[in-house]
Amino acid sequence: MPDTTEEKFLKAYDMASKTDQKFAPDVMLHFYAYYKKATQVNGFYAPPTNEGDIRNAFKINALLQIKNLSKHEAREKYIELVEEHIGEVTE
Repeated sequence: MPDTTEEKFLKAYDMASKTDQKFAPDVMLHFYAYYKKATQVNGFYAPPTNEGDIRNAFKINALLQIKNLSKHEAREKYIELVEEHIGEVTE
């Protein structure tokens, strides 16, 4: 049986990429973290850090909060987030 979560995740990503909606910073961080976790290839992704770069500190914190999710779980959470804020992701 094919992985429908992967297809649905790709459709959700497409919807999120094309939306003109503006989201609160915490929602954007969730989108970011779930996407990075869902698409990671090897190990833990961490954005480059520059001293005083608060944006990357928030990104790292968001990633650390979901570090125990599997890639599959991250895909499911990403889909849920898209459906909550953008619209239904159809199969």
